[in-house]
Amino acid sequence: MMNRRHLFGLAAGALSAPSLALAQGAWPNRSIRLVAQFPPGGLVDTVARLMAPQFAAALGQSVVVENRPGAGGIIGTDAVAKAPADGYTLLVSHASVHVFSTATRPTLPFDPINDFTHMVQLVEAPNIILVRGNSPFQTLDQLLTAARTRPVRYGSSGIGSAPHLLGAMLSSEARAPNLDHIPYAGSAPAMQDLLANNIESMVDPITTNVQQMRDGSLRALAVSSPQRLAAFPNVPTFAELGYPKLTSAQWLGLSAPKGLPQPIVERLTALTPTILARPELMTRFTDIQTMPRNPPPTGAAFVEIIRKEIADWTAVARQFNIVVS
Repeated sequence: MMNRRHLFGLAAGALSAPSLALAQGAWPNRSIRLVAQFPPGGLVDTVARLMAPQFAAALGQSVVVENRPGAGGIIGTDAVAKAPADGYTLLVSHASVHVFSTATRPTLPFDPINDFTHMVQLVEAPNIILVRGNSPFQTLDQLLTAARTRPVRYGSSGIGSAPHLLGAMLSSEARAPNLDHIPYAGSAPAMQDLLANNIESMVDPITTNVQQMRDGSLRALAVSSPQRLAAFPNVPTFAELGYPKLTSAQWLGLSAPKGLPQPIVERLTALTPTILARPELMTRFTDIQTMPRNPPPTGAAFVEIIRKEIADWTAVARQFNIVVS
């Protein structure tokens, strides 16, 4: 007959590592890393650094933002997918990787749905089409009219990015075949070329462009949000200009490796919407025109958004033969 010590050993061995960790001590009992898969200064990094101190205060442990850029966000995202599901590695997930890379790349080193625990959508950032403040193009129609007869270049953060696909859709919908895509290794170098007059326009999330729109060095011709933005009421939506298919936003979310223990999932899923609604955060989100939904999608609802967007944007990528090798 088995002795009690042997039976206990079998039971402990049957526990997964994360479950055993929870059994041995309350989570969290050490520092948590929050991975931002893009360089400092961009949308993901900005939101991560807004959220980290709020999580730290609520959880009673330090939350350290770790930038893991490379391959359009794939390197950092893959690192989280392969990390232990113990609650000490979290990800600011991004549609740029989970949706647009999935739609435009033949393969990824992870499954965007099944290799993650997607808990809460954090914020959404609409895209805008920008020109310099001194550009001769005062309206989107003027830019598109020019692009029907001569090359008009638009920069983006890279081949297969959301701005690339939106520009391709705009060129097709507006019958402006000379709206030419110029890809860059990120938004920053594209912006440098726009301001240097090396390209005529740029499609980009609004987040990091708000200040230059306010000081007049940049002019937005249209925004991809469903309604005009309260901070920029003179900027029309693509829909009201006749391009409703361009209504979209890039979301950021809170995710973790698959198999995150349910008590941690439940705690973070309950905590995050409360944090997002705090007045000091809402003020900062309003400053960058990158807002949470009310209420934020959680759990299965968040996963369904990701699943639907993958299907929709895969169809767009195939329509325009956009493939990232």
